[in-house]
Amino acid sequence: MGLVSGQALAAGNVTVISYGGASKEAQVHAFYKPFEQATGKKIVAGEWNGEMAKLKAMVSTNSVSWDVLDVEDTDLARGCDDGLFEQLDYERLGIKETLVDGAKSDCGVGIFVWSNVLAYNADKLKTAPQGWKDFWDLKKFPGKRSLRKSARGSLEFALMADGVAPSDVYKVLSTPAGVDRAFAKLDEIKSSIQWWEAGAQPPQYLMAGDVVMSSAYNGRIHAAKTSGANLRVVWDGNLYQFDDWAIPKGTPNIDAAYQFISFAMRPDQQKLYTEKMAYGPSNTAAAAMLDKDLVADLPTTPANMKSGLQMDVAFWLDHGEALEERFISWSSRK
Repeated sequence: MGLVSGQALAAGNVTVISYGGASKEAQVHAFYKPFEQATGKKIVAGEWNGEMAKLKAMVSTNSVSWDVLDVEDTDLARGCDDGLFEQLDYERLGIKETLVDGAKSDCGVGIFVWSNVLAYNADKLKTAPQGWKDFWDLKKFPGKRSLRKSARGSLEFALMADGVAPSDVYKVLSTPAGVDRAFAKLDEIKSSIQWWEAGAQPPQYLMAGDVVMSSAYNGRIHAAKTSGANLRVVWDGNLYQFDDWAIPKGTPNIDAAYQFISFAMRPDQQKLYTEKMAYGPSNTAAAAMLDKDLVADLPTTPANMKSGLQMDVAFWLDHGEALEERFISWSSRK
């Protein structure tokens, strides 16, 4: 489960840990193999599921065997606060092109952007929904709808459905009245919600006709579309996040870690990744190299970012535990 033997510390090896699955396959194709060919260094590829305790144990015992981590922005922020990652030197990374807004942070640089969007099956709906207000409209769009079983996302979407502009969502949600308002809005459709917990579920629900609309990860909907399903995405009010490259604090291989990240952030490499996984490249120069139909399906397309909301990582670090507890209690009540 991502544990790498002592060979990883051998000269010329760079240990890169990612989340596995289709994303790792795309990373092997776009980053790992080309890096090996370009530098002669070997990538030792491991996997993790965000086990921060494992990283903390390595750092605290000065036995770090991971050189580069693919880490979600929420875990990155928490780990940065706890001193588990190196502070990045952007001059040393030498990224020449512009990165999308929000890609740079103290301890990590955005690899790609993924988004939680409103999705629907165009074969099942005669009228296309325009946003979260329509998602909440049980008269115009009768039937079940699906949301991820989590306060994160559900509360933001509820406020946008209630007329709060994306730019004001976290300002409102930072107040007790705003939280009450979001839960009251969720009450309106509670009996019509079929919750999802795994990313594969929304396209399955939509294709089966179990629900008329669902929140979903944009990459999952794109994959279903390329397999022939007539699924569509509404980008208005999408909630986007970053996966980041980060360097564990105390790696003895820091020069090679910087070399790998710098290489993987090149537009040519980001293009290769995005063609395999429909998540938006952080390097803006990569977009110009991509097929226009694919670009329209990416969270980083300027129009899609403009109509979206970046998840406020700091907000969820501060308030997440209390809000998730309230959400679990709320969702379990009939």
